[in-house]
Amino acid sequence: MQPCRKSLWLALSASWLLLILLGICPLFRLAVPPKPPPGHPQGWPHWLDAAFLSSFSQPGEPPEDAPQLPQAPRGSSCSWGTCFDTSKCRGNGLKVFVLPLASPTSEAPQRILASLETSGYHTPNTSEACLLLFLPSLDQRGVCQPLPPHWSAGKNHLVLSLHPALCTHRGQVMVAEASPSADIFRPGFDVALPLLPEDHPLQGGAPGQLQQHSPHSGAVWLAVAEERGGWRIAGIQDSACPWDEHCDLHPRPQQALLCFLRTQLGEMLPNATFCLIPGHRPATSHFLQALQAGCIPVLLSPRWELPFSEVIDWTKAAIIADERLPQQVLAALREMLPGRILTLRQQTQFLWNAYFSSVEKVIHTTLEIIQDRIWGASAHSSLLWNSPPGALLALPTFSMSPQDFPFYFLQQGSHPESRFSALIWVGALGQPPLKLIQAVAGSRHCAQILILWSSEKPLPDRWPKTTVPLTVIEGHRKASDRFFPYSTISTSAILSLDAHSTLSTSEVDFAFVVWQSFPERIVGFLTWNHSWDEARGGWSYSAKMANEFSMVLTTAAFYHRYYHTLFTHSLPKALRTLVDETPTCVDVLMNFLVAAVTKLPPIKVPCGRKHPEPAPLAPGGPGLGSETQPLGQDCINRMVAEFGHMPLVSSRVRLDPVLFKDPVSVQRKKYRSLEKP
Repeated sequence: MQPCRKSLWLALSASWLLLILLGICPLFRLAVPPKPPPGHPQGWPHWLDAAFLSSFSQPGEPPEDAPQLPQAPRGSSCSWGTCFDTSKCRGNGLKVFVLPLASPTSEAPQRILASLETSGYHTPNTSEACLLLFLPSLDQRGVCQPLPPHWSAGKNHLVLSLHPALCTHRGQVMVAEASPSADIFRPGFDVALPLLPEDHPLQGGAPGQLQQHSPHSGAVWLAVAEERGGWRIAGIQDSACPWDEHCDLHPRPQQALLCFLRTQLGEMLPNATFCLIPGHRPATSHFLQALQAGCIPVLLSPRWELPFSEVIDWTKAAIIADERLPQQVLAALREMLPGRILTLRQQTQFLWNAYFSSVEKVIHTTLEIIQDRIWGASAHSSLLWNSPPGALLALPTFSMSPQDFPFYFLQQGSHPESRFSALIWVGALGQPPLKLIQAVAGSRHCAQILILWSSEKPLPDRWPKTTVPLTVIEGHRKASDRFFPYSTISTSAILSLDAHSTLSTSEVDFAFVVWQSFPERIVGFLTWNHSWDEARGGWSYSAKMANEFSMVLTTAAFYHRYYHTLFTHSLPKALRTLVDETPTCVDVLMNFLVAAVTKLPPIKVPCGRKHPEPAPLAPGGPGLGSETQPLGQDCINRMVAEFGHMPLVSSRVRLDPVLFKDPVSVQRKKYRSLEKP
């Protein structure tokens, strides 16, 4: 009996030993994942609650299923420092020479060339250029055009294509193409462009289409991009359906089965809150549609580089989610707070208007990114790129500090300075504005007075004595001289005046206090309004007194001195020539510029006395009569054509002092002279 028991114990012991050797070790290997090899970056996906997810993973031990960050192609040692010679850009900055086009079969290269010629980067001389631009194209046989003779191995070259590049030239050459694959994109060297439709506007472009700033009852909640170009939409109360079109067949009792409505191909994107976009490259065409419509893009594990990802912080406008977790993604979208939704939607509109609404803006943004690389530490900050009005309108020739611009006081937690400079323009037949000088100098906020003398008469020998410095600048008798960035202007605020203006010290003081609350806008006294003329089929404007207005005359107005820099260095030369030839247009152009930058109307303040009706702007004085002037109607339509859209914004708001014209004692009012006859 004992030998049988011993044999049984030996068999059991051998069986347990075999199980331990074959089973426990593999289980142990599964329980303890191997550490990633050195230099192999890993991380969590961009997720809505990333702050909470980070506590579940140690920094050095991310989960195995985390998506890999895009890497430069293997074998490619090109980077900005090794494949671009910045010494060629030290003299003239970034100057671009376009290599000759070899009879392109598409219109895209011609559109790029037209956009480039409107920028300050273009040069027709190869000796001045530090960047050679090559526009690839196919010939009639569908074969890539040969490389140009100035190729020189591609160093300091940029291959630019508004569509996914069919003719790929890499090596030492920079590549700027639409929706590049993350596998071949070289961060910090290549530039990712958006995929533009064939009929994308060359200039201006349509503004964003966001009409409802927050979700409301009955609004479309979700839109899913389809490969054929359409969208499928759903309501906020419906149960979620994964993007592979397989609906949940067992919804909760309180939920209804979701049915998607298909939009027609080519139909405009509905006013949805979220737009689910698959990660494969054919779906990239939906990305710009979502931005324009103010629909928050939800990118499902994108396998393409987001446009201008080097400078644009897409976490402020889009959501990058894992396509393997459909129900979790949709549940997180439902729980998103309305304030967060509003912030994301507003950012989509800003990015669309600043960088993507036209071919011109896409090309200029590409060149501005390269310019920032050349400047290095002096480049635009992330705040300038990702806050209105954007880096394209924050000219480095003015400043690289956000606090010097009129748009970022709120973000910086600062306030405009408490002093202003008065710039008084004396026209061809004007007289020295002695009374105006005394009234402006009496303001406690005035720092200096500048006289821009453009009169045919000789300069007076004597000027009135003032408590502030008075400087005379000799002009060139051009209307655009009024908005030149003179180095003698020492303050951020400018009070632009005409020799014929009649203002009191109280009017100046109150208008300046109002401007300090709105430093990005024009604050003034006399207003115009624009309107669409159905009979003529164009825009017109009038100086008739009315409640509604869209322009403020700069013959008596406050604004930030940065607009002088924008007027001189940003506007096309054709527009500056237009106002010199037709002085009636100078006020219109300045209002166009400020409205295009801020997307806001000007501010009107009251006049204490009745100002004379402005006379027609001739060499002797500014303004328009009480009726619309046919001479100036053509200029507003030419400006709309140059800007690509009508930027002016109408308003009915006038800011008055406290107790203004109230039936109380004058002694209780701060600006008493405003109500004196």
